[in-house]
Amino acid sequence: MKVSASSVAVLAAGASAAPSKTTSRVTRSVAACDSAVSLDAGSNVFQEYTLHANTFYRSEVEAAVEQMSDESLKASAAKVADVGSFLWLDSIENIAKFDEAVADVPCENILGLVIYDLPGRDCAAKASNGELKYNEIDRYKSEYIDPIVEKITANPNTAFALLIEPDSLPNLVTNADLSTCQESESAYEEGVAYAFKSLNLPNVVMYIDAGHGGWLGWDDNLDPGAEELAKVYKSAGSPSQVRGFATNIAGWNAWDESPGEFSDATDAQWNSCQNEQTYVTKFSAALASAGFPEHAIVDTGRNAVTGLREEWGDWCNVDGAGFGVRPTADTGDELTDAFVWGKPGGESDGTSDESATRYDSFCGKPDAYKPAPEAGEWNQPYFEMLLKNANPAF
Repeated sequence: MKVSASSVAVLAAGASAAPSKTTSRVTRSVAACDSAVSLDAGSNVFQEYTLHANTFYRSEVEAAVEQMSDESLKASAAKVADVGSFLWLDSIENIAKFDEAVADVPCENILGLVIYDLPGRDCAAKASNGELKYNEIDRYKSEYIDPIVEKITANPNTAFALLIEPDSLPNLVTNADLSTCQESESAYEEGVAYAFKSLNLPNVVMYIDAGHGGWLGWDDNLDPGAEELAKVYKSAGSPSQVRGFATNIAGWNAWDESPGEFSDATDAQWNSCQNEQTYVTKFSAALASAGFPEHAIVDTGRNAVTGLREEWGDWCNVDGAGFGVRPTADTGDELTDAFVWGKPGGESDGTSDESATRYDSFCGKPDAYKPAPEAGEWNQPYFEMLLKNANPAF
């Protein structure tokens, strides 16, 4: 299949920012709904619910504000804490974040959670490899998915939007030549199907990660990508609460820039999805043909500035980036349910320390911000850069 000069393999790390470890925080109690929530996955729930500003990202931002001396910058930074974003349950340990996060969700909000702990996670990346080995599917089911199901079931009066396993199924489409992805294929498909089936609860709506326009958007990847998602969806019994797919998670692609950031690349003729709006349109059509729900959410958390990357596949801590459009259901596109903040801006994509075990060379490229800590750890200067370059400004 046709790939970019930098190879689609490198795109596999685009959503690989595993947020920080569990810490103890004091949360305020806010009333959930008076009765059980029932979400209609046949409609856009973001038109009714607001993506919740979860307590963990709020705490990180509030701590960041305390480190600033510029009063004007502090005032702007404080506003970031009120922006809704997804909370990453990226390990068995971090499932514990759920209890504090759900405690302050009012009835009009929906809590966004990222389900992200497949065996052999991120088979084509180094910076965000997971805790489970490729052959530990039973642990994934019993120690990771099942406890999350129990917690959601115990909170029927709260609405949840789940982003299912970033980087998983797209890797099986574009990186099948890697031994690590070959080893993980069975666990990925079985694990995602189990997550779909187990999390198919009335107060849940689900979106499966589908990379972005620079990954599955290549002409030769659109149909195989859609068929892979549909295959797993159907193997799970076509769960009713699956709404569609998520794009640009932890990514940098523009929503509607035309002709597109990499439209003048020598291989651009093989990819007409030069922005995420075009990708949503084309991939949705392929999904509909394959028998998969075709609505999308798009991560705009860090895509305010384009023209920063040397190549489309450069995914790590892009230097010069800025916070993008705040979460909203006002997308101007019938197929796109919402713009969301899937990646908590300020948390690192991966370390720039070449001696680190999880060092990935893409975090050392010229267009990557340095220094940078391990994936998921807070990077104060990077957060301040995102804030200064935000569009719209805070």
